[in-house]
Amino acid sequence: MRNFLTSVSAAALGLALITATTTPVTAQSLAGSYLAGRSAAVSNDFAAAAEYNSAALARDPQNLELMDSAALAYIALGRIDRALPLGRAIVATGQQSQAARMAITAGLAADGDFAAVAAQDVRTDGINPWVDGLVKAWALIGLDDVDGALAQFDGISSDGGMAGIVMFHKALALATVGRYEQAEELFDAGGPGAAARTRRGVMARAEILSQLGRNAEAAQVINQTFNGATDPELDAVIARLNAEEKLPFTHAPTARAGIAEVYYTFAALLRSERAGDYFTLLYARISGFLRPTHLDASLMTAELLEDLGQNELAIAQYRSISADNPAYHVAELGRAAALRRLDKSDQAIEVLDQLARTHGDLAVVHSTLGDTLRAQDKYQPAIAAYTRALDLMAQGNPRVWLLHFSRGIAYSQNDDGAAAEADFRAALAVNPNQPQVLNYLGYSLVEENRKLDEALDMIERAVAASPDSGYIVDSLGWVYYRLGRYPEAVVQMERAVELEAVDPVVNDHLGDVYWAVGREREAQFQWKRALSFVEFTGTDTEADPDRMRRKLEIGLDAVLLEEGAEPLKLANDD
Repeated sequence: MRNFLTSVSAAALGLALITATTTPVTAQSLAGSYLAGRSAAVSNDFAAAAEYNSAALARDPQNLELMDSAALAYIALGRIDRALPLGRAIVATGQQSQAARMAITAGLAADGDFAAVAAQDVRTDGINPWVDGLVKAWALIGLDDVDGALAQFDGISSDGGMAGIVMFHKALALATVGRYEQAEELFDAGGPGAAARTRRGVMARAEILSQLGRNAEAAQVINQTFNGATDPELDAVIARLNAEEKLPFTHAPTARAGIAEVYYTFAALLRSERAGDYFTLLYARISGFLRPTHLDASLMTAELLEDLGQNELAIAQYRSISADNPAYHVAELGRAAALRRLDKSDQAIEVLDQLARTHGDLAVVHSTLGDTLRAQDKYQPAIAAYTRALDLMAQGNPRVWLLHFSRGIAYSQNDDGAAAEADFRAALAVNPNQPQVLNYLGYSLVEENRKLDEALDMIERAVAASPDSGYIVDSLGWVYYRLGRYPEAVVQMERAVELEAVDPVVNDHLGDVYWAVGREREAQFQWKRALSFVEFTGTDTEADPDRMRRKLEIGLDAVLLEEGAEPLKLANDD
């Protein structure tokens, strides 16, 4: 463990007072706290990382590495107030730290100290050139230096495709100071580029057009962008526009909100480029700290926490969105998903049942309820939920196939094969080449030993569309097996096992196929492998371990005779 400091400042002394109250009950030694903090950070357990690093700092308050680690953990938790004194202590040593700069800048902006924000030297006090440049421009807006702010926007480097983002923020800043005509001119000229086509970009422009008395154009921008795929929030905005209501400019009404928007913009950019959920989370947290009502930042934060495996934190974040918010249903759907990941499916169903009562006109609520119920083997209520979703979904919606497919699976699992087949065929009528539907229906027909030629055609089309799916390739091998085309079945089953090496059903099928061509020793080996995978996972409901054991005892032909089926006609390798 490195110790970067040789003296301690007043800020660091103050830090010791802060951290002394957070000593955990375990890992009491410095080394223990340090190692526990590192382990927690690796597993994205931000609360534990903050706790253990703070405990270590209480014993070694001069340690810069611990300060930086604790600051990062606190930012990830959204506790910028706890990260701020850490950041100040780091900077007081003359050391550079992105976490420190983020916390300090956020603290200054939250205090309205825009002069201090604007005075920061981006070469020594910065985060990165584009973030720093945009933050400084917004700070100048906060100082009422509009001309200076516009010059700052124009002076930011447009390298790396950043020109559109810079111009987007310039347009927002113009709207913030009431220069709506100039803001719309930038949008109309295409200056913001792709940023103007994001949801926030479209909504910001709609508000600007509404401020200019051009509500019809604002509604047209929304409709053209989303092509009718609206939601409660968009519907509410469109209704207000159609009622000739002048929408307030809400996307960056203040300089502080503008700086929050900078951090959100870069969080969204990092996420789109898959730059790492942890660092993206830091930007989203700063945005939410500066503007707690920033709905998109709040939802992104919750989603990132889910992706990082911090479902309890995600649930808390989703719960922060009030029931009167137009995006409440989005938050509740997210909360239900996080509960499912915590194996709290009953609670997830309660959330979705309540949501179905308050937002019963949304198909996505019922389809999600159906998925959750089906995962709990509650097939009848799942079917009812899917049916309600289908009733609500507009005719011609291209995603209607998915609802038919999902309900078909529920019917199949509820032993209603006729209804299942009807739904699968309805799904294919909408999406004829969907490989999952083709495979599921084709495999079902194979298992029922009927319409095998049609099943073969379906599965061959599925393999053509998704050649690297081991489960679909397995289906093709299995239909060849059912048709008695054993050598062809071997080729496909061996390929399926390459793709799904530890799947018990696929390995079991390969064993049957090997037996069919007289390769009995290899068949027994595959059945043993399949049985070991069943015993290891304990979760596969389609695999039949008792049948595998019986095949190992007496062979497949004898098992088939016991089951009342005809034994295989053995084929040789030729």
